[in-house]
Amino acid sequence: MNSLAINTDRPIASRVYVTEDTLTVDLEDGRTIAVPIEWFPRLVYATPDERGDWRLIGRGEGIHWPALDEDISVAGLLAGIPSRESQQSLKRWLAARAASESA
Repeated sequence: MNSLAINTDRPIASRVYVTEDTLTVDLEDGRTIAVPIEWFPRLVYATPDERGDWRLIGRGEGIHWPALDEDISVAGLLAGIPSRESQQSLKRWLAARAASESA
């Protein structure tokens, strides 16, 4: 009798690079994912220092940017899922950001 082994391992990030136009994530299994940062508007509006201030969460299953309050899952990147943040939520975040910068 044959059985199908299903790999339930989740993709794990090891490194993250953010440029002016691309979010690139290296995975522990050797793959690299690259997506446009336009998929994640908070990264678009971030400074280079804020883009570089990330940490892995969930043992590498996600990426968190503390200054941006942005979390991105590696599985979501692999599935090609951009940010699902509403325009209303993004506008509130931008307004709060502008208010804190002018204070």
